[in-house]
Amino acid sequence: QNSMVLSAAIFITLIGLIIYLHFVKIDQESLLVIGSLGIQVTSSYASGKESTIFIEMGQVKDVVINEAIHMQKVIYYLCILLQDPEDPQGVSEVVPLFQSSKPRLDCLVEVYKSCQEILEQRKTAPPSS
Repeated sequence: QNSMVLSAAIFITLIGLIIYLHFVKIDQESLLVIGSLGIQVTSSYASGKESTIFIEMGQVKDVVINEAIHMQKVIYYLCILLQDPEDPQGVSEVVPLFQSSKPRLDCLVEVYKSCQEILEQRKTAPPSS
């Protein structure tokens, strides 16, 4: 009976580990910004599974660095602000980026500057027909 309980515990632990690696543990996060198309956010899990989100550039209002207080500590994270279709001055949604990797502020500033360059090029470029 003890060996059966031990076998069941090992089996449940292995199933839990597989679920954790497949659905929770993110190994890598990437951001691809193409001014004429949009923004692609990709998360690669430890199991090899990938999750991709694409946001059309017409929906993007801005990219900002936000700050939050968490457990007596200030954390910084990059966010995409999505434009409200009903109110051009409003924001309909805030999409946080790099939630698993939590890069340092200096890294976030570099990514932010690159995103802002692309967004500025998009705003100053003549509309294509």
